[in-house]
Amino acid sequence: MPSRTSHAVRVAVLADSDTRWKWGALTARRIAPAGREVELSGFLLRGRATPTARQLAEVGAEAAEVREITGTAFLAALAADPEAYDLVVLALVGGGVQAMLHGIAALGLAHRPVVVTGYVGVVYEKLADGLLLRHGADVVLANSRHDAHRFRGVYEGVGADAACVTEAALPFLGGARYAPQEGRDTVVFAAQPSVPVTRADRAYVLRRLIEHARLHPRREVLLKLRSRVGEQTTHVEEFPYQRLAERTPGGLPSNLRLVHGNMGEVLDRADLLVTVSSTAALEALHRRIPTAILTDLGIREPLGNHHFIGSGCLASFDQLDGGLKPRADAVWADRQGVAAGGASSGEGSYAAAFDQARDRVAKLLDGPGLPPISPYYTRTTAPGYLPQLLARHRLDPDGRPLPAGATARDASGMRRAVRQAVRGAARGAYRHGVQRVAPVIRRMGEL
Repeated sequence: MPSRTSHAVRVAVLADSDTRWKWGALTARRIAPAGREVELSGFLLRGRATPTARQLAEVGAEAAEVREITGTAFLAALAADPEAYDLVVLALVGGGVQAMLHGIAALGLAHRPVVVTGYVGVVYEKLADGLLLRHGADVVLANSRHDAHRFRGVYEGVGADAACVTEAALPFLGGARYAPQEGRDTVVFAAQPSVPVTRADRAYVLRRLIEHARLHPRREVLLKLRSRVGEQTTHVEEFPYQRLAERTPGGLPSNLRLVHGNMGEVLDRADLLVTVSSTAALEALHRRIPTAILTDLGIREPLGNHHFIGSGCLASFDQLDGGLKPRADAVWADRQGVAAGGASSGEGSYAAAFDQARDRVAKLLDGPGLPPISPYYTRTTAPGYLPQLLARHRLDPDGRPLPAGATARDASGMRRAVRQAVRGAARGAYRHGVQRVAPVIRRMGEL
């Protein structure tokens, strides 16, 4: 447990997947008040996407301790020692954030921690839904000036307080600025678990990567995977590229390889980043690496590539086969919080992107006291939605933990909570099977 007497900011990060853990841990360090160290404790919300040790090591965000926990157990820990943490970062899906906000509010702590939340990447869908589920946090981080404007518009449009919206940037941008190297020609395709979603579309992408590699035999083509088969991420991957590659007649060309690892390290050797809509595009753009957003499957909201309209990066495989290396529009990139060129878009400007968040967190930490947590969704504003949402996280309509052994007769909505508990146990058993048991069986089969 973090020291109470330390001058450091004591932070608890509650995350529900590998990418959100990375975002939460790095964000905590970026927004800590200047001159103060961070004592970081990590909590992984138990569920379908709870990351494995390998996934945590790959994202490279460290903490003094990282342990798996349920939402109600996390609330119980806060109640047991209200002064254990100065800051809580909720790196969760919107429903999880809303549940924890109501749960913390229901604790009635005299001295509660500052609560921060935000988004792990590009916000291209469910804007109103996700934002309203995050309302109630002291700080809702926006990753760019563009996002901050949109976020405030949503809150103000429904009559909610928009003062919590704070402009910042993605915390994991960085790395060396791109410089071509003689004799190196590497293309990196950043895969996504659920974009595109269908087997046919994913097979199409793999086929075009194979054709591109064969068309350019001296070029190294890397298919950067998000996870290994059986591991879970934020989104479900029904058709892993690994499995599709195994079924490719004749196998893959020698210059096309499937790789894992930290994205920053993979980008160190990239001369072109290709993706449908991965946040990796922003990492590449920040480093001035030529970046292509694929249009082969259309420019459509479900794909997320519509977010890059105006970026100058939209391109098809036919164009890439012909040698195109798109150059990003500097004005667009600046609005998105990434550096794309020009004297004002260096590392200094990126570091300054967190100034507003640091100042706000410092004022909240040093102020006379924090106001009560007041989410937009309440039993008055959303009586048909909020109780069900809270029940999925084992909380009653007032944000209090449901009693152990509660039955459907105890209160309305508890039947759903029991079903969710059973499903949660089943998901846990499934996750254990695919992450622990299945690899052992596969290794035994290879003996």
